[in-house]
Amino acid sequence: MSAAHHHSRPPSSVIERHADVAVVGGSAAGLAATLQLSRQRRSVIVIDSGEPRNAPAGAMHSYLGHEGRSPADFLRVAREEVRSYGAEVLTGRAIGVTREEGGGLRVELAGGHIVHARRLVAATGLSDELPAIPGLADHWGGAVIHCPFCHGYEARDQRIVALVTSPEGLHPIPLLRQLTRHLTVLVHEGVAADAPQLQTLRDAGIPVIVARIEAVVSTGAGALRGIRLEDGTDLEADTILVGTRLDARVAPFAGLGLTVRDHPSGAATVVEADPMTGATGVPGVYAAGTIAEPMLQVLPTAAAGSRVGSMISFDLAQEDLGAAARPSAHAADWDGRYRHDLQWSGNPNGSLVAEVAGMTPGSVLDVGAGEGGDAIWLAEQGWQVTASDISALALERIGAAARDRGLAVGLLQADANAADPFRGVRHDLVTAAYASVPRTPDGRGVTNVLDAVAPGGRLVVINHDPQDMSAAPAQADPEQTRPFDHEAFVRTDELVAAIAQRPDWVVEVRERRQRPAGAVSTHHVHDVVLRARRVA
Repeated sequence: MSAAHHHSRPPSSVIERHADVAVVGGSAAGLAATLQLSRQRRSVIVIDSGEPRNAPAGAMHSYLGHEGRSPADFLRVAREEVRSYGAEVLTGRAIGVTREEGGGLRVELAGGHIVHARRLVAATGLSDELPAIPGLADHWGGAVIHCPFCHGYEARDQRIVALVTSPEGLHPIPLLRQLTRHLTVLVHEGVAADAPQLQTLRDAGIPVIVARIEAVVSTGAGALRGIRLEDGTDLEADTILVGTRLDARVAPFAGLGLTVRDHPSGAATVVEADPMTGATGVPGVYAAGTIAEPMLQVLPTAAAGSRVGSMISFDLAQEDLGAAARPSAHAADWDGRYRHDLQWSGNPNGSLVAEVAGMTPGSVLDVGAGEGGDAIWLAEQGWQVTASDISALALERIGAAARDRGLAVGLLQADANAADPFRGVRHDLVTAAYASVPRTPDGRGVTNVLDAVAPGGRLVVINHDPQDMSAAPAQADPEQTRPFDHEAFVRTDELVAAIAQRPDWVVEVRERRQRPAGAVSTHHVHDVVLRARRVA
């Protein structure tokens, strides 16, 4: 795979990425679709603003296998699962999607970077609009709930007030009666006092109050105390159930003509999509989760995303079959980078030079050779070099640079995650400087790299320090979407863990170091340097 050498271009320049599928919205639906697609060997880039609808809730419920897990912990687990298949989750915003010549989709990210994709999943979900009652929003996600299935059990036997602002607000009340004897129905607006539904509730012994609300009131400690009516009466409550207005989040897709319609319930707007495939009226664009089915809980939302991911997999497979093609989106991604001006300085990596200096030259495989700064330097030192990269355009640049210098450098286009990318050849030295090898659950790329080292040979790997990279998003402008997700690529610790399982390997160097002089990207401050030897 390609490598981003240390003299990279300034981070202010626009980076254009290429993927099979772009997923806008990285919660249950978007990540479930991503998991399906990634397991079909499709490259996926997820863009997520970090604003899941259920974020205010302390826990999610009725999700088999995840019962009681916090929304934040669920997303942590789900993101790790998709990243383990090489899918990237970019923290930021998609500010606009447009159609490209040729039919592809162009996603513009906040900050200016671009993602080009063959298909797009709209999984941005819904926004909740609470009734305009003072104090109500202060308890949203805690003592103010909207769904008896999601949070009703936790309010059992409490004083529950069902706050009604529309006829739809009457729908869940029979469920509340099973949860507590202390139920009061309070009609603020939207239902006439003599409505037959209210009389049915009264006949069942449920107190019904039809009155305007002044405010939701809290204790001095900030806990819910109750509801104050406009006549000054205070109604005590431990929990308030209220319906919200649900609006599909479609702003990023306006440029495609993706529109919403009213849901039959009258309580929501939705994107119209095929109930089986998720396909919308916009070619290549699919809707997954509550943006198309607003009444779903988290579990069926994930199921909907999984279904849409499988349908897109079929769609792409049929398209490729018709073209008699088997394209690699990862190769297209890096070819897209190398199609323009030189990306890197052409100089060798300083940390690699320090580790290799003094070694007796022999055969060397440079994995993720990029534009060849390291490969050219190694050849100049007398090494028999094979430069490997997934990008044909990168290899063309290396070949041209080698010819200009009268050097012999072998070129090998290979995906480090393929079954036999390096053709079974073993080398005295294998190097990888910032090689972007997508992760796989079985660590195939790691195995392939280690197997390419001959007995008695060495492995030298330089990666960006993950501590620096993880800290960067928290320090950056939230409206500046970073174009890469380092957690989707093989990390140094994965190589070290694999080496530890092999008795014929010894780690000689594993250090965190200051980056070599000349780096221009401020979020890459340190490198992690690994040198290991395969015992003869």
